[in-house]
Amino acid sequence: MADLHVVPAEQTTPARAEGPLMRELLGDTLRSARRRQERTLKDVAERAGVSMTYLSEIERGHKEASSEVISAITRSLGGELVDLLTEMTTRAVPARPTGVAMRAVA
Repeated sequence: MADLHVVPAEQTTPARAEGPLMRELLGDTLRSARRRQERTLKDVAERAGVSMTYLSEIERGHKEASSEVISAITRSLGGELVDLLTEMTTRAVPARPTGVAMRAVA
């Protein structure tokens, strides 16, 4: 994305012992990118083809967006899904304790 780049997370949602929910991480990342571009909810929502209310709920982590909606919002911010996923990963990794990895479940 033009302005969707990796930056330290601005923790706007309460931290949980088990980490943020995916929808909260997604919302924080999208909101941060929109604010860095100094764009309004209205502008991004119109370009993505979603309502301003729905975009606001996604940014606040209150709604689970479909992959199509996430892609449309990301494109409206000038980027690709890989940019969004990279930034989300970077935001989530500092919250992970050192040495913790996903393990196979038997």
